[in-house]
This record gives sequence, C-alpha cells and structure tokens, in this order.
Amino acid sequence: MVDASPGAEEAEDSAALGGYQPELKRTLGSFQVFAISFAFISVAVGIFSTYDDVLQHSGPVGIWLWVVATVGQVLVALVVAQLAGRIALSGSSYQWASRLANPRIGWGFGWLTFCYLAIAVAAIANALASQAFMPLFGMKPDEGTARLITLAILLVQTVLVVASTRLVSLINSGAVGLELALVVVVALALAVVVLATGRGSLANLTSRGVTEHTSHYFDVGGGLMIAMIMGLATLVGFDSAANLAEEAKDPFRSIPRAIVGSVVAAGVLGMVFLICLTVAIEDIPGVTASESPVAAIMREQLGSEMEKVLLVAIAIAFFGAGTVVMASCSRIVFAMARDGRFPAHRMMRRVNPRTHTPIPATVLILVVGAALMVALPGDALLQLITAGTIIPALVYGATIVLYLAVRRRLGRNKGAFDLGRFELPVAVCALVWTVASLVMLVSPAEALVPSLIVVGLIAAGGVFFAGMLLFNRRALDTEPGMPVVSDPGRG
Repeated sequence: MVDASPGAEEAEDSAALGGYQPELKRTLGSFQVFAISFAFISVAVGIFSTYDDVLQHSGPVGIWLWVVATVGQVLVALVVAQLAGRIALSGSSYQWASRLANPRIGWGFGWLTFCYLAIAVAAIANALASQAFMPLFGMKPDEGTARLITLAILLVQTVLVVASTRLVSLINSGAVGLELALVVVVALALAVVVLATGRGSLANLTSRGVTEHTSHYFDVGGGLMIAMIMGLATLVGFDSAANLAEEAKDPFRSIPRAIVGSVVAAGVLGMVFLICLTVAIEDIPGVTASESPVAAIMREQLGSEMEKVLLVAIAIAFFGAGTVVMASCSRIVFAMARDGRFPAHRMMRRVNPRTHTPIPATVLILVVGAALMVALPGDALLQLITAGTIIPALVYGATIVLYLAVRRRLGRNKGAFDLGRFELPVAVCALVWTVASLVMLVSPAEALVPSLIVVGLIAAGGVFFAGMLLFNRRALDTEPGMPVVSDPGRG
C-alpha cells in the first residue's frame, strides 16, 4: 500500500504537498494548538451561557446530560482527529471532503462551516458585551448599547487577527490558562464553602427543581431533552485547530491530539464545575429565576467581589474564544478562495507578506458581524444564533459519513494519530450519536425557526454554487496538489 499523505517529519511542507505555495507562517506550538481548540469550546463561557436553560427545562438533575454529551463528542472528535492526522491544510473539513470525495461536496462542507463560524463570531462578541462586560461595569441591560460594544469588540479582534497569528495564540493561551484556573479555583472554593457552612445540598444533584410537576418532561422535545443544549452547544468547535493547520508546527501530531484532548479536558473540567455549582445552590427556584444563575450562586456563596472576579475571567474567556473563532473563520474563507470557490475569491485569497495573515478574509468576518448587528432585530438575531447550534452537528455527521466511505482508501502516517482496529466501531458509534444530536436539536418546538434559517443558509449557498457551475465550473472540477488517498489494502 502506498501512503500518499505526508508524514509528520514532512509537516513543514504540507501546504506544498497539497498543491499550494506556502504563504502562512508556522508559529503555533503544541500547547497553542490545544489552546485554540479548548478556547473555542470554552467550558466557563458555555456553562455560564446555558446553565439557566438546564435549570429552567430539566432542573439541576439535567447537569448529568453533560456526561452523555461529552462521551458522544469525544467519539466525534476521535473520527475528526483521524482525518486531521492525514490532511494538514487550512480549511479542515472543506479540504477533507474536497480531496477525499470531490470538490463539489467539499464546497458544501466549507459553506456550512463558514456560516457556522461567522454566526459564532457575532454571537460570542454580543454575549461578551451583554452578559459579561455590561454587568461588570454596572451598566443597565440595553440592546442598543450591547450592539455598539459588540461592534467595538469585533473591531479589536479583527486588528489582532490581522496583526499576527502568533499574537492571537499568545493572547488565547493566556485566556485559556486563566479559564482553566478559574474553573478549578471556583469549583474548589464552592466545595470548601459548602462543606464549611452547610449552605447547599447534595440532593440538588437529583432534583428536578422547578420542573418537578411539569408534563412532557421525558418526551421527545421535552424538558429533559432541551437541557442537552448545554453540552451540545458547548462541546463543539474542537476542530478549529485544524483550520490553522498550515500555521501549526508538526500538525499531523499536534492537531489530532489537540482535537481529542480539548474535548476530554473540557468534559472533565466542565462536569466538576457543574457538580460544585449545583451542590452550592441554596434556593433552587430563586437561582433558576435569576438572569445569570452562575453569577447568582457565586454571589450567594463567595460574595459580590468574587462575582466580579468571575465576570472579569468570563469576559477574558469570551474575548479569547471570539478571537480564535474569527481566525478560524478567516482561514475557511482563505482556503476556499485559494481554490476559486468563494465570492470575490481573488481578493479573499490574498495574504499580507509582512503579517502572513489573510487580511481581506478577516475583514470580511468583521463586515458580516457588523451587518448582523445592524440589520437584525433582537428576536431574529437570537434565532440565527440558535441556528448556529444545529450546523455543527450537520457538519460533524457529514464528516463521519465521509470517513466511513473512504476509510479503506486512506493511507497512514508514521507517528500520526490512528485508532487502528477501533476506527470502525468508533466511527459507527459517532455517527449514531450525531444523528441523535440532530434529533435533540431540532425536535423542540422552539427549534422550528432556527431549522428554517439553516435551510435558508443552505439555499443561499446553493445560489452561489449554481453560479459557479454556470460561470466557473473549472474551479469545481479540479483540485490542487497530489491525491491523498491510496489503493485499497486496509483491513
């Protein structure tokens, strides 16, 4: 069997072997690559943003769904890591599908990923403004003010992403370190306070809280299923490191490890954090009714000063996560434009020779975010953000199907991540989980409009795709570089 994929020792030339002139600079070490994936997941941010949904729809007992989501997402991450260990090019799933299936299928992967990441950039910045920045400075809730702050945040993030990938990675590594410390310290502090004062209860871990007497709790689309949103909305984006593969050192080893390691670390730390938070609740109905249950628990148990410390750390985590998502999204745009498969591709493929960053592609993300803030009213923006939780499950499911379809033709890289004989059962289980995730995301009645938005985004992409078929078919018929699959021969 011939292995056409480059080995780890050839990582520096992976862009050239993929058929491209190397333009991006390799500055990201192993921890920085891990930090990119972990920052996108952002345990503290995810729990801070969705813990209220769990309390309102399933009660405190719903936190145990985090374990289910962690196991399922680890399975998905293992499959994604298999592909990342073979193809180390900016664009992740777009590149994998283009080269292992065909460029037309790859374009669909790239469009969905772009939509998800572009929405996420705006959503994270808006959440930072409204949920962390404004409360931290004692500002009253106001949608207009939040949107202005959001625009300022997006502008700062754009400047950083344009200036230097290394600078972004350093800022992000610091944010991740702070977030890890925050989760550990807060969890320990809550545990110590509860043990010392007796304020709180282990019984919270099995309580349905305010949902005790609600009907349809266990139904499809019911309260318990809705609470799964915390894990499904948080434990995603672990493949973001693969979007910066051409800027990572030894990507065939570092990126797969970052993908799997970030989900495992986030799953474990998140569960510990959730247990400590939930045990520390003194008044379940009161905390459930608060605008920010996590902040309310911190204030009641550790005092208002600790709540401010939490908000500062959350704000930094939000900022780091948003900066990473913007960088990741710009690389998707760059990768597709480099192949002539994105609107205004001649401009979007440009890389600044001094900063080694795709400036036009990054500015585009700023423009999209600004347009969403200016054009969409509150309810429409919320529905769009909710739609952003459905798209990753679609992309992950399609990626797993792709892997199952081509796995026998894939070569192996010496020393790179490889599941060996476990690859098939892991991939099958991951596919089952992804299908189940989609059912859980779209079955609640509240998911109808977001689901229709996803259909609309796909249709909008279809219009551009049809245009390419008419006016630029060659871009969809050719693929740069050497093939990355080998003849059948694997068992």
